[in-house]
Amino acid sequence: MKRGVLLAVGAYVAWGILPIYWKALQAVPAMQIMCNRMVWSFFFLVLLIGIKKDWTSMRQAVSQPRLLLIYAVAAILLSVNWLVYIWGVNANYVVETSLGYYINPLVSVLLGVIILREKLRSIQWLSIGLAALGVIYLSFDYGSLPWIALVLAFTFASYSFVKKTAPLGSLHSLTLETGIMFAPAVLYLVYAQKHGFGAYGNISTFQTILLVLAGVVTTLPLLMFGSAARTIKLTTLGVLQYISPTIQFVLGVFVFGEPFTPARLVGFAIIWLALVIYSLEGIAVRRRAVLAPAD
Repeated sequence: MKRGVLLAVGAYVAWGILPIYWKALQAVPAMQIMCNRMVWSFFFLVLLIGIKKDWTSMRQAVSQPRLLLIYAVAAILLSVNWLVYIWGVNANYVVETSLGYYINPLVSVLLGVIILREKLRSIQWLSIGLAALGVIYLSFDYGSLPWIALVLAFTFASYSFVKKTAPLGSLHSLTLETGIMFAPAVLYLVYAQKHGFGAYGNISTFQTILLVLAGVVTTLPLLMFGSAARTIKLTTLGVLQYISPTIQFVLGVFVFGEPFTPARLVGFAIIWLALVIYSLEGIAVRRRAVLAPAD
């Protein structure tokens, strides 16, 4: 249990400080960073599977068209999420990216209602309503919808939803997803190099190393999270998940100096209140379920 908590905290902290990593690559267009992230993640994941000599699951998945389709959809959602996130960070919208991952759990619940026809408890509806109110308030403050936050929340929630219908574990599923996007990513990077706007040869050696290591930076937190999720309670994970957007928020405001007006604080406070209510209600329901006498 303790090891699982440490792994989960490590994963969420790593995700939280990722903006620092992408900021170091600010000279590279977001599309190229995302493609490099796909390519080098695939190489690193294949290496890990090769070390484990565990190709059986991959062969079974590749031989089933339905599974390939599921993972192709997941790969597209993941690509959009990574692209928008990297672009948002390097365009100085780190605070808004943090908002996306704050509201992600509530979007996941909403997708359950829309797609699976799940029934929500009244407190859950209250939390979603408050979060929607916060987004509307921020829309008036921004002068437009906070589209970066909404795209991040909906793509990651949809990605998680699609993954629930597929049988592969985190290592093999991410390998298949990055493998599906590998050829398009390589083709785009080759095109960029051929037409003179590719990153390689036009950035520093340090930045080139960072591009290559993007695969390791991407996969290690995912593997840590996958290991943690199997050993600790869902309630604990639900509380710990806010570490990542909180670190991003602090970085955006206090390190990168992004504007955060009192009006914007009100919008975030409404959403934070929604998350507190949602989390506390979930904890209470699970405790009652545990304490309830068996029939």
